[in-house]
Amino acid sequence: MFHIAPALFAAVVIWRFVPHLPIGRLWKIAIGLTILLISQWGLITNLFGGWASPEVPKGVIILAGWATGSFILLLCFLILKDIASLTLWLGNKTGILSPNLKLGWKWSVSLCALAVILSAIGTWQGIKVPDVRQTQIYVRHLPKELDGLRIVQLTDLHACRLLDAEWTRAVVDKANALKPDLIVVTGDLVDGLTKNRVDDVAPYKDLTARLGVFVAAGNHEYYSNYLAWMRYFNAMGLRILSNEHVILEDKGHRIVLAGTTDRVAARFGLPEPDIEKALSGKPEGAPVILLAHQPKGAEANAAAGADLQLSGHTHGGQVLGIHWLNQYVNGGYVSGLYDVAGMKLYVSNGTGLWNGFPLRLGKPSEITELILHPEAP
Repeated sequence: MFHIAPALFAAVVIWRFVPHLPIGRLWKIAIGLTILLISQWGLITNLFGGWASPEVPKGVIILAGWATGSFILLLCFLILKDIASLTLWLGNKTGILSPNLKLGWKWSVSLCALAVILSAIGTWQGIKVPDVRQTQIYVRHLPKELDGLRIVQLTDLHACRLLDAEWTRAVVDKANALKPDLIVVTGDLVDGLTKNRVDDVAPYKDLTARLGVFVAAGNHEYYSNYLAWMRYFNAMGLRILSNEHVILEDKGHRIVLAGTTDRVAARFGLPEPDIEKALSGKPEGAPVILLAHQPKGAEANAAAGADLQLSGHTHGGQVLGIHWLNQYVNGGYVSGLYDVAGMKLYVSNGTGLWNGFPLRLGKPSEITELILHPEAP
C-alpha cells in the first residue's frame, strides 16, 4: 500500500524545492520522481522481508539510508527556510528590513547540498563501531564493598543486514575487552527472523563477564518473532529476564538484577511489563538493578523499589534537535543519567540503530561502561 504520510512530505519538498530550480522541465520531473521514490523506501522494504529488516545487500541499505536522511534533513531545512522567508517578508512590509533581502533558489540548492553532506556524515556515524562511554553512577543501597562495580550495557544492537556479523563481532570484542563485572543487554538485539540472522547474532554467545550476561527484550524482538528469539538466545547462553529477577552474590553481598518485558508485548498477546512480579520476593536492603528496554514508566519502577534502571530504546534521539521530539514521546527521557524519585535512570544512546533510518548527528552510539558507587547517606 502506498505510504501516504511520506508521500505528503515528499510533496512538500517537491513543491518548495523543484519548481524554482533553473533547469528544464524533464529534469524537474526526474528530480521530483526521485524524491517521491526515496519517500517510499518503507514501502519498498516490504517487498524484501519487511520494514524491520529488509533482506537486501548492505550497500543498498546504506545508500537508501543516506538518501532517506538527505530527504528528511532537506524537508526540515526547507521548512526553516520558509519560516525565515516569512520573517523577511514581514520585515520588508514593516520597513524594518530591506526589500532586497530574499532567500531564492540558490539558498535551496545550498540547503540541499548541506543535507546530502550531513546525511553522509550521519550515516557513517550511525553504522560505525561505537566508542566506549564511561559514566559514574551513585546508587542507593549499594554496599561500600561493591564500590567500583563495573557494568557494561549494550542496547539497541539491531543485528541485521546493515549491522552484520562483522559489526556485532567488533562490538562483542570491545565489550569483553573492558573486563566488566557484569554485562547487560537492554533490548533490541536483532531485526529479522532467526533463519536470516543466525550468523549476525552468533558473536553474542561470546559475551563474558564475571557475574554473567543478562538480557531484557526490546520491542524489535516482538516484531521479529519474540518466542523464537527467546528460545534461541537462551540456547546461546544469554539469560533472559522476563518480569523476574536473579540474585547475584559478590564479596559477601547480594545484588538483585531484574528485567521486565517490553511495553509492546500486549499487541502480540504476550505478558506486559510487570514490575511487581519482577521484584516479588526480593531480599530487603539489597540494591536493585532493573533492565527495562523503554525508559517510559520509570516513576512506577522507582516506586516499586528499583535503585537503578538501565534502558535504551530512544537511540538518544539520533539527531540533535530531533531528539526533543523523541524525549517528549518517551516520558521526558532520551539520553544519559536521570534521578527519578531517588532511583537512578540511565538511558543509553544505543549501541546500534534501526536500519530504516541509519543516521546519527550529535547523538553518537555507545558501548556503555557504568561504574557504580554507593550513594552518600
